[in-house]
Amino acid sequence: MRRRTFDSLLGSVGLLIVAVLAVAGGLLTWGHNYIGNQVHNQLAAQQIFFPATTSASFKELPASDQAAMAPYAGQQMLTGAQAEAYADHYIAVHLSKMPYNGVYAKVSSAALAAPAGSAQQKSLQATETTVFQGTTLRGLLLEAYAFGTMGSIAGWAALAAFLGAGFMLILSGLGLFHARRTAPEKEILVGAHRSPVTATA
Repeated sequence: MRRRTFDSLLGSVGLLIVAVLAVAGGLLTWGHNYIGNQVHNQLAAQQIFFPATTSASFKELPASDQAAMAPYAGQQMLTGAQAEAYADHYIAVHLSKMPYNGVYAKVSSAALAAPAGSAQQKSLQATETTVFQGTTLRGLLLEAYAFGTMGSIAGWAALAAFLGAGFMLILSGLGLFHARRTAPEKEILVGAHRSPVTATA
């Protein structure tokens, strides 16, 4: 095969890879922006604010949970990272302090097992409602965190795709440039086509 043909083929394949990576980067960027906007808008609609560090509800938290909540103190929840912090270091802490550690299945079973119409059953039913609401909110916030994480991954993947496209564009350009500078009659891997007798002679 002539060297000019070989370089032209490699350059053309490289340009095709550039196009694929560029399209992938564009789609990943769109996904990153779409997910980010959806998470932001859905959380903003809930109007949830982190407690200030001076509030009683903040000071009641264990030290490790205070450390996780402190960067967002007083802020409105708008990101997946904030949703995760609020779900795991605020709601989860309050749920753990409730009867049966705030596990909905256990509270519900206890309410069903209590004597019908008794004060114990009414108390457990009220606790069941509170635990259900808290568990549901925590689950929704963790879903927002999961989607936010996927959006971040898509953003990094888009960056990698664009960098790869840029690198391949440079290589393809060098390959095509080399093809133009190569003599038309120059062959590639000439020695591989020689017979053993010719090579020995």
